[in-house]
Amino acid sequence: MAIESAILLAFATSVILVLVTGIDAGDIAIYWGQNSDEGTLAETCATGNYDFVNLAFLPTFGNGQTPMINLAGHCDPYSNGCTNLSSDIKSCQAQGIKVILSLGGGAGSYFLASSDDARRVAAYLWNNFLGGQSASRPFSDAILDGIDFDIEGGTNQHWDDLAKYLSGYSQRSRKVYLTAAPQCPFPDAWVGGALKTGLFDYVWVQFYNNPQCQYTDGDITNLENCCNGLQMFLLPASPEAAGSGFIPESDLISQVLPAIRGSAKYGGVMLWSRYYDDQTGYSSAIKNYV
Repeated sequence: MAIESAILLAFATSVILVLVTGIDAGDIAIYWGQNSDEGTLAETCATGNYDFVNLAFLPTFGNGQTPMINLAGHCDPYSNGCTNLSSDIKSCQAQGIKVILSLGGGAGSYFLASSDDARRVAAYLWNNFLGGQSASRPFSDAILDGIDFDIEGGTNQHWDDLAKYLSGYSQRSRKVYLTAAPQCPFPDAWVGGALKTGLFDYVWVQFYNNPQCQYTDGDITNLENCCNGLQMFLLPASPEAAGSGFIPESDLISQVLPAIRGSAKYGGVMLWSRYYDDQTGYSSAIKNYV
């Protein structure tokens, strides 16, 4: 199965209410990169709707593999075609938007074989996407703001090591933001251990296709009771986008946000993905209420 279709099946279209550590609340974030019909990265940022853009995905890395990004039809990494995104990335950042590289996704070949493997992957990410130097940077001289852990396969080992090694690079020149997209059953089967490090700045939790911890027909009890009291949520942005868990914009605004927005750990809303948001206008509908 092609990575785009596999990821769409795994993710659907989602809204994420975000757990934040030490960052102002009320942001909107978006995943971009898995549909060639979603417009360019520069166009995405020019909407003025988003504070974070996650580039989806780097689905191949670890265990000695040559890391490889996959941005669907947007560019061809095998011919260095993604270097053209450098100007788009810089344009987004010039508007105050943080641009993050998302690792993993619902399909791909990734896992960390050891702590030393995690160290090598962290060094690769630093030198090729963050503030380091490499002759083969996929986005040329653009410097991304951080790394997102969307780990949905492989093993649950050494993601904490990767977070620690990446965090260590924050001592050089600029902060490396760390974010994660776990499932709402708590703790997450893949990155639950990594989240215990306390190193993640944003956690956008997937609150759909998980009946035990998602919104159901006007009832937000499962959302409020989930995750050991942590106020962090992700929800579908259209009824066609997921098997279950969709929250209509009106219910998000009138019921969900008032219930959780006062939490010190609330940080805003994340959407999967730019393509679906463009179809539904979800971010435009909620931006003044987040």
